[in-house]
Amino acid sequence: MSVIWESKCKMCRRAGTKLFLKGDRCFTKKCAMENRAFPPGQHGPTARDKKLVGFGEQLREKQKLRQMYHLREAQFQKYVVEAQRQLGITGDVLLRLLETRLDNVVYRLGWASARGQSRQIVSHNFVTVNGKRVNIPSYQVRPNDVIGIHESKRDTSLYTEARNRAAEQNHPGWIAYDSNAVEARIARAPEPEDIDTNVDLQKIVEFYSR
Repeated sequence: MSVIWESKCKMCRRAGTKLFLKGDRCFTKKCAMENRAFPPGQHGPTARDKKLVGFGEQLREKQKLRQMYHLREAQFQKYVVEAQRQLGITGDVLLRLLETRLDNVVYRLGWASARGQSRQIVSHNFVTVNGKRVNIPSYQVRPNDVIGIHESKRDTSLYTEARNRAAEQNHPGWIAYDSNAVEARIARAPEPEDIDTNVDLQKIVEFYSR
């Protein structure tokens, strides 16, 4: 079974930190990390005392970031290769590429409670970029792009929920959100300090540099 389809709670427990894969549930006492903050499996309670080093530590950091953005290994590796091609610090470029995926922007806006839901919203033709429908979750947004919800979807309960959730969301500095129009403009490219991932990017770069 592919790791991407492993139980979301097990992914968080294996990573040793919350990856926020189940939306609002992650902020409640029902979150598995609140009750069983140790790796899954028979030896989980004792495994948490074992410190990873070298390859194991690099692998864990890579898995954390990949699962956080809900990507398969092949997809994630393509982003790493692209980040290595571009100018700049590879880890920072990688994070910027992931953050500017359309499905992640929808998540950051608060229109979805988790990245899995944001991917569905994009795939189901809810989202527009510069007035045109885009149903490709991996679509890369650019500065000055305007992200909105298509008019035909504005009478749905999902739209109402998205609008209410976005009104309470703390939006990152690189996204300018207009609550009246229920749309957002990409003000600039995200910087590392804008993004709190709790992941060691250097270890991910080292993993793919072996």
